[in-house]
Amino acid sequence: MAITAFVIDDSAVVRKHLTETLTAGGIQVLGSASDPLFALPKLQANWPNVIVLDVEMPRMDGISFLKKLMAEHPTPVVMCSTLTEKGCETTMQALAAGAVSFVTKPKMGLKGFLEDRSNGLVEAVKAAAKANLRAFAAPSKTASLPVARAIPPRPVASSAVAAGKAPLMQGALSETTDRVVAIGISTGGVQSIEVVLRQLDRTCPGILIVQHMPAAFTASFAERLNGVCDMEVLEAKDGDRLINGRVLIAPGGRHMQLKRSGAQYVVEIKDGPLINHHRPSVDVLFRSVAACAGRNAVGLIMTGMGDDGARGLKDMLEAGAYTAAQDEASCVVFGMPAMALKLGAAEEVVGLQDIAQWIRQAVIRPLR
Repeated sequence: MAITAFVIDDSAVVRKHLTETLTAGGIQVLGSASDPLFALPKLQANWPNVIVLDVEMPRMDGISFLKKLMAEHPTPVVMCSTLTEKGCETTMQALAAGAVSFVTKPKMGLKGFLEDRSNGLVEAVKAAAKANLRAFAAPSKTASLPVARAIPPRPVASSAVAAGKAPLMQGALSETTDRVVAIGISTGGVQSIEVVLRQLDRTCPGILIVQHMPAAFTASFAERLNGVCDMEVLEAKDGDRLINGRVLIAPGGRHMQLKRSGAQYVVEIKDGPLINHHRPSVDVLFRSVAACAGRNAVGLIMTGMGDDGARGLKDMLEAGAYTAAQDEASCVVFGMPAMALKLGAAEEVVGLQDIAQWIRQAVIRPLR
C-alpha cells in the first residue's frame, strides 16, 4: 500500500517541486496548501500518513500547527526548513514538539535543491510513515516501559594498571573522567535524548553524542539542551576535553572521534567521507571510543533509521565496554537499535525512561 503525504508550504514553487519529488519516489501526494488553515479542510477530507510542513508561514506558523496537530490528530510530520539561524532554532522547537524528522532547504541554490531527487525528502517521509508516535508520549508513562535486564558483574581488576586505565594526575588533570559514555541517535532523537540528559547530573562521566543533523543545527540543539539540563552541553570543537558533567555533541557535517592526551580525553573534529550515508557518523565515534577507552567506556544506541552505529557498538563490546540499545516500544524508529541487536552488539535492552539509570549503573560496574 502506497504511503500518502500532504505538503504545506507558502511557496507555490516549493509545493510543486516537493510534490514532484515525492511522487517520483513512489509516495502518493494527496494534496497541498499554502498554510495550515487552508490545509485543515483538505486534511480532514482525506488524512495522509505523513505531513510535510514548512516552518515559517502566514496566518499560522508551523510550530503552532504542529502542537495543535499532535494534540488533536497525531500524525508523523517532516519539517521542511531553511538553513537560517531562525530556521534552525524553530526546527529544534518543532522536533521537540513532536516532528519526526526534517529536511533543510538552502537559503541559496533553492531551485537546484528542490529539483534534486536525492535531497533526502523521500527517505525522510518513508521513515516518518513507520514512526511510532506513541514513543513521544513515553516520558509521562514511565511504568509502561520495560526495565533493563541485568547482566552479572565481571570480576574487579586487581589494579588500575591491570585494568588498562591511565593513572590520574593531581590538580586539574584529576577532573579527567575514567569512564566515557558514547551515544548514537538519529530520527526521534531530539525529544529522546532530552529525556535522558534531564535525569543526569554533573557527577556523571563525560558523554559523547552523535545525533544525525546537518551543519548549523547542532549548535541550536546543544544550546537547547544546555538550557534544560544540569550537565553542561556543548557543540564539540576540536580539542575539547571530555570531563565529568560535560556532554559534547558532534557538530553537523563533521565526524567526531575520541583521543587520549596523557591523562585527558579530548575529541578530534574532522572532515571526511560520509560513513553509512552520514557525517557525523555514529560508527566513527564508537570505533574511536573502542580503540581509545576500551573497557572504560559505555556505549548506547538509541532511536534512529538505518544501521549507523551497530558495527561500532560491536567493536566497543569486543573492547570490553558495556553496551545497550533502546527498546522498540520507546523508539520513534526502531532501526539503529534493531540492527545493533541483530549483530549482537547490545548486551541489554533498555526503555527510554530507564536509560539514565542504566548509565549511572553501567559507569560504576567493575571493569571487565
